[in-house]
Amino acid sequence: MTLEQFNQMPEAEAETLMRDCCAAEAWVRGMVGARPFASPEALHGSARALWPSLMESDWLAAFEAHPKIGDIKSLKARYASTEAMASGEQAGARVASEAVLHRLKEGNDAYYAKFGFIFIVCATGKSAEQMLELLEARLPNERAEEIRIAAAEQAKITHIRLDKLL
Repeated sequence: MTLEQFNQMPEAEAETLMRDCCAAEAWVRGMVGARPFASPEALHGSARALWPSLMESDWLAAFEAHPKIGDIKSLKARYASTEAMASGEQAGARVASEAVLHRLKEGNDAYYAKFGFIFIVCATGKSAEQMLELLEARLPNERAEEIRIAAAEQAKITHIRLDKLL
């Protein structure tokens, strides 16, 4: 799709595409409302400008739209509309050993129990072992710090997805 096509599409269609990039409704409305974009850089600039306005509830909604790292079946079952984007993001988890995937699952469960949301990491280019290291390193964090880190990871993911969209 071209940026021009995105700029001209009906609002509901544009919202659906933006929701596939980031499920925070305030961000989706802000992005669609900011159209037309003169360039991909302007699109990314608007995304960056909206991040500070998001509340914790917005970030939690965005996190909820992600499958757990390593849970490819969950991706297919729950997030069919983002499958193509997210499955490539988690390619490193698909080639992981059973032991690493088991530790990722256990770590994700512990993370969710502690923070109340799933572990968010920009998985592009990372092996399952690297994601596991990051997960284990972040588990001792306080919730407020972890929301901040996860939000920054969500922003990275969103920018990658915006690039894939165009």
